[in-house]
Amino acid sequence: MAVEDYVQIVVPGDEPVQIAGSPHLERLASYGDVTLYDTRPVSLKEKVGRVRDADVIMNTRGAVTWGEQEFSQLPKLKMITTCSIGTDMFDLAAAKKCGIVICNQPGRTAPVVAEHMFGLMFAVAKRAAYLTAEMKKGSWPRRDNVMLQGKTLGIIGAGNIGAEMARLARLIGMEVIAWTFHPSTERAEKLGVRFVELDTLLETSDVVSLHVALTDDTRGMIGEAELEKMKAGALLLNGARGAVVDTNALVDALNSGHIGGAGIDVYEEEPTPPDHPLFVCEQVVLTPHCADMTPEGVDLLNSGAVENVIAFLEGRTQNAVT
Repeated sequence: MAVEDYVQIVVPGDEPVQIAGSPHLERLASYGDVTLYDTRPVSLKEKVGRVRDADVIMNTRGAVTWGEQEFSQLPKLKMITTCSIGTDMFDLAAAKKCGIVICNQPGRTAPVVAEHMFGLMFAVAKRAAYLTAEMKKGSWPRRDNVMLQGKTLGIIGAGNIGAEMARLARLIGMEVIAWTFHPSTERAEKLGVRFVELDTLLETSDVVSLHVALTDDTRGMIGEAELEKMKAGALLLNGARGAVVDTNALVDALNSGHIGGAGIDVYEEEPTPPDHPLFVCEQVVLTPHCADMTPEGVDLLNSGAVENVIAFLEGRTQNAVT
């Protein structure tokens, strides 16, 4: 698309607020009209209607999903950028078939997300949520916490976030092992980790931390069998996507005491319903998919989304996944 073409850029559902009010949006003024909707569309008809004339979509919320049904009704649409790293809100095959370019932001907020998951690890290990709840009820519980120094952290997924998680863990004296689809000696040396088989990681880690993208290969990769292989009392962290873990199997493992605790930031259904099974578990620390929601993280993602749009409009597409 030539830069002289004046385009329609639409933010279809910025709720909760992500990019509304961001000064980075001003950079798009010379490229086209920006229309921002500050509520989430409640139906397919409304969602498609909001972007029917859009050349570019800035998808700021993963709850607003796009697939073949939507793409078939949007012949003008040429590009979508995320305000995120993940792309599981899109049917990538359908987008490619329709000639729609989708761009994400790989690694942009890795330090922010890793710091959040690192904090969850400490919160779970020190039983912060459980002990706070018990004290508020008037109890004075006596239950051992977990010392992390000298323990083994097993990282599943050695991308940007996993790499930063490894760096932080080493700083407090944890041994770090990792599993990835494509291990190499060079990558292991760069990360300061030792790559092992998945079963070995599960069987030997005191903390297992998930940082894989959601794909057909990773959906449900941590189920009942994998949880049973984990050390008794080990902790599980999920900063990947909810569907990477079988939630019901995790709940059973937590309630049986086999798993010592879990720190979770991602869920199969978001927002989570009030009867979500994890809510009845004692030894969990839960956050609402907000690992990158710091002022620094939000600004990084907003600027990255705008930069993706400008790069596409200037004919130098970046971060394309289709």
